[in-house]
Amino acid sequence: MGWFAGGPSPGEPGTAVVAGHVDTATAPAVFAELSELDPDSRFSVHRDDGTTATFRVDSVESFPKDHFPDDRVYKNTPDAQIRLITCAGDYDRGAEGYTENLVVFAHLDATS
Repeated sequence: MGWFAGGPSPGEPGTAVVAGHVDTATAPAVFAELSELDPDSRFSVHRDDGTTATFRVDSVESFPKDHFPDDRVYKNTPDAQIRLITCAGDYDRGAEGYTENLVVFAHLDATS
């Protein structure tokens, strides 16, 4: 899993972006169950400063890789939001990759 360090960290104002693999050649990976999140689900990110940012899911959507909505996913926001991104769809052996990306859109619900 990797966080785009050029943007805000999860819980700061703006849109934080975290990407992770759905699987490896031999096993499920960190975002294997990401598609199981539903709107209103909550998840937490433990921050380096010792606080925990809790996010509430707004939507979980899949997009064909050749029609990925960059503006919507990476759009800067005045409030703290996060995007979790992984692979989805069918695995294309010829392209050696998945045909879609799954994106979780969520907003900051609480910090403790």
